[in-house]
Amino acid sequence: MRLTRSLTALSAAILALVAAMVFAGPAQAAGPAYVALGDSYSSGNGAGNYDSASGDCHRSNSAYAALYASEHSPSSFTFAACSGAKTTDVINNQLGALNASTGLVTITVGGTDAGYADVLTTCVTSTDSACVAALNTAESYITTTLPAQLDAAYNAIRAKAPAARVVVLGYPDLYTLNVFCIGLSDTKHRKIDEAADVLDTTISGRAGAHGFVFADVRSTFNKQVERRQYIEI
Repeated sequence: MRLTRSLTALSAAILALVAAMVFAGPAQAAGPAYVALGDSYSSGNGAGNYDSASGDCHRSNSAYAALYASEHSPSSFTFAACSGAKTTDVINNQLGALNASTGLVTITVGGTDAGYADVLTTCVTSTDSACVAALNTAESYITTTLPAQLDAAYNAIRAKAPAARVVVLGYPDLYTLNVFCIGLSDTKHRKIDEAADVLDTTISGRAGAHGFVFADVRSTFNKQVERRQYIEI
């Protein structure tokens, strides 16, 4: 299965999950203005169908944020997510549209801070031991350094959008179904998913500490991709 199909499945699966998270809460005092923040998982990099004006941010019209806005017609929609964004990028470049009337904010961030893309490249191109070592380093960063970086981003969001419902999305287990890269060893698969779980646990904990909703996409994504695999065989 191609990466594009997998990320399109991710967007479709997350769309329903985000909607459930948003409407499960109490009525909002603020208006329904929606701002989508974060990295490539929010921008939709890899899903194709990009907004040509977004450049290297690769904002896709097939991303969950764009699909949600299309289906739920918020009073305004700002798609600020950008491929490769770190927590500092969110703080410095993506918060301009937030204000007291913002009703909904969604965000994925943290994976780029932990160097996840580079680690995955190591796992694809190097030995099991090199992959495990790189992931151990990433896990150490995630548990010791990333929490303060997430706190800084979450504090900045809340300061600019005090009444918004903030939904923080986690990251999927990339290799559970051998969807993204067939041929990696079982050792690499398990370690990659372990690191993803460490990342999600850290993000969930910090999101909860700020009173934000954490949307765990792992089981939703895996079920959706598994269904599409079955249909496409």
